Amino acid sequence: MLAKRFLSVVGFVAAFAAVVLLTVAIDAADKPRRANKKAAAKASAKETARRVARAKAVVRKLNMAAMKAQATAAAKSADNTTEKPVARRAATKATPVAAIAATRRDSTASRAAQPSLRTLPAVQPAAAAAEADRLLATEIPEIASPSAAPRTSDEVYLRRVSLDVAGRLPTPDEITSFKSDPSSEKRAAAFERLLAEPAYGENWGRYWRDVIMYRRSDERARVVGPALEEYLTAEFNKNTPWDEIARAFITATGDVRENGNTAIFMAQMGETADIAAEVSRVFTGIQIQCAQCHDHPTDRWQRTQFHELAAFFPRLAVRPKRMDGPRSFEVSSADAAPRFRRPNNGQARGSQEHYMPDLDDPAARGTLMQPVFFVTGEQLSTGAADMERRETLAKWMTSPENAWFAKALVNRLWSELVGEGFYEPVDDIGPDREATAPKTLDYLAAQFAANKHDVKWLMRTIAATAAYQRESRSRRGPEATPMLANVAQRLRADQLYTAVTSLLGAPPAARPRRGAGPQANLRTPRALFDTVFGYDPSAPRDEVAGAIPQALTVMNSPQLAAGMKGDRPRMLLGKLLADQTDDKAVAAELYLRTLSREPTANELEISLSYVKQGGSRDEGFEDVLWALLNSAEFMHRR
Repeated sequence: MLAKRFLSVVGFVAAFAAVVLLTVAIDAADKPRRANKKAAAKASAKETARRVARAKAVVRKLNMAAMKAQATAAAKSADNTTEKPVARRAATKATPVAAIAATRRDSTASRAAQPSLRTLPAVQPAAAAAEADRLLATEIPEIASPSAAPRTSDEVYLRRVSLDVAGRLPTPDEITSFKSDPSSEKRAAAFERLLAEPAYGENWGRYWRDVIMYRRSDERARVVGPALEEYLTAEFNKNTPWDEIARAFITATGDVRENGNTAIFMAQMGETADIAAEVSRVFTGIQIQCAQCHDHPTDRWQRTQFHELAAFFPRLAVRPKRMDGPRSFEVSSADAAPRFRRPNNGQARGSQEHYMPDLDDPAARGTLMQPVFFVTGEQLSTGAADMERRETLAKWMTSPENAWFAKALVNRLWSELVGEGFYEPVDDIGPDREATAPKTLDYLAAQFAANKHDVKWLMRTIAATAAYQRESRSRRGPEATPMLANVAQRLRADQLYTAVTSLLGAPPAARPRRGAGPQANLRTPRALFDTVFGYDPSAPRDEVAGAIPQALTVMNSPQLAAGMKGDRPRMLLGKLLADQTDDKAVAAELYLRTLSREPTANELEISLSYVKQGGSRDEGFEDVLWALLNSAEFMHRR
C-alpha cells in the first residue's frame, strides 16, 4: 500500500513536471513576438523551474516521511500479519458449467432454488453488528488471530466516517473535540451526528445518481441528472425505506426533469431490454442481460427468463415532451396499439407485448413472452396494462421471497464501507456466485428486511462492526484471506470536490438546476470536476486509478490555484499566514485540515525546513499545501 502511494505521488510529480516543461517550451517558441518582454519571460521561466524543483523535493520528502511513520506504526504487528494463501477468494467465483447445465434442465427447479429470506425478529444495530462479527469470525477464523488488523485510531476513524456518511472532511474543531472525548460511545455518537446532517442525503444521493447514470445508453439522459440527485437526497434524508424507493423507480411516470425516479427509464431511453437489465442489476445485483441472446454462460439464467423479465416493460414509453424552454422527455404508459413496426426485428415501438427475437430469422415477429419474475417464477398474464405489470414486478422484486433484493443492498453498502464486498463486483451476484462469508451476508440481509429495509439502520449496523473499525490495508490479492482489514477507498469525485473547496475556503458550487439545459449543468465547477475525477461506483475499486487529466486539472484549475495562494486573506492559507506568525502552528493546521491528523515530528521538520529554505514564506507554504492536496493520503479515505 505504501509503495502504491509513493508511486502515485511520483507519477503525479512527473505529470506536473512534464506540463511545466511544455509550458516553458511554448513560452520560448513565442518569444520572437514578445521581444519587449524577453527579460520578464526569462525570469518567469527560471522562477517556475525553481518552484517545480522545490515542490518535487517537498513532495518526495513528505511522502518518505509518511511512509516511514506508517511503517513504524505497522511494525508492531508485522510479525503476526503475514498472510498465507487460503482456498478462499473475495472475487466472485462461478459455479462449474456442468452444474449449471444440470440446473437448467428444469426451469421450474431453477426458480425454486432461489431461497427466500429467513424470518428473524428485528434487533438494534449494536446487537446486529455483534452477531455479524461473530458469524464473520466463524466463517473466516483468521479474523480472530493476530493477523487481523487492529482497531483504527480515533483520528482515522473520524475522517473515515465523515467521508463515508456525509462525504466531507471533519473540521479541526470536530477532530480536537473527538480526540479529547473520553466516552466509550463517542464513535457511535459521531456517527449519529453525521447521519442527521443534510450532507448525508447529498452524499448518498450522488452515489446512487452515479450508479444509475454511469450506465446510461444515451447522452440525452443527462437531463434527468439534477432531478435524480434532488429526489434521492430528499428520500435518504427522510430515511424512506429502500423497498419504497425501489418501487418508486420501477413504477415512475412523468416529466424526467421533475421526477427523478424516472431516471432508470430515461437512462436507457425507454428500451425494453435495457430497462429490464438495469432494474435487475440495480435492485437485485444480478446481471441477467448476459442471457439476452443466449443462455447465461456462467449462471443458470436462461434466455427465456431474460425475455420474460423484459415482458414487464413493453408498454412503457419515453417520449420527447413539447414545452417552452429546455427540451424534456416524459415517461408514460403506452397501452394503446402501436402504429408501426420496426423493420429490423418485427418488434413494434411501444408494443403491447414483448417478443423474444428469432435469432435464425430476425425479421420474424419472434416468440410472445409472458411476464415472469425469474427469481421466484411468479407469473402475470399477457394483456395486462403497463402499470399493472410494473406494480406487480415492483411488489415481487422487493418481497422477502426475493432474497437478492436485500442481499444486493447489504453487499453494496458493506463493500463501500468496509472496502470489499461479500460478492465482487457488487452488481454481479447470484445463486451461481460464491460469496465470502455467506452466513454473515444472509444474517444481515434478513435483519435488514426485518427492520423494514431501513437504510440508516443498515448504515449504523455496518459502522458498529469491528470489521468497519479496523485499520485499513492495501487491497489484498485474490488468494489472500479476506476481511482482515478495512480497505482504503479512493474518494469519489463529489467527495473530493467538496473536500478541496471547503478546505481552501472556496464558496460551495451551486446545485444542478432542473430547469436548465443539460449543457448548462455540465459546465458547473462540480460537474467539470466530476468529468475528470468521476468513476462508476459499481466498478471494482482495483480498476479505479489516477490519471494524467486529473493531475492537469489540479494544476490548471483557476479556483484551486487561487485557493492555494498565500497572499489572499480570504482563503485558508492566506488567512492562516496573516493570523499566525508561528510556522510550526501553520504547518500543523494544514495537516489537520487536509489529512485530519497532526504531522509527525519528521513531517513537521521537513515542512519547516522547506519553508525556511525558500525566499518567500507564502510560496513555501503554498508548496507544502500543494503537496498535501496531491498526496495519496488526501485522495483516499483510509
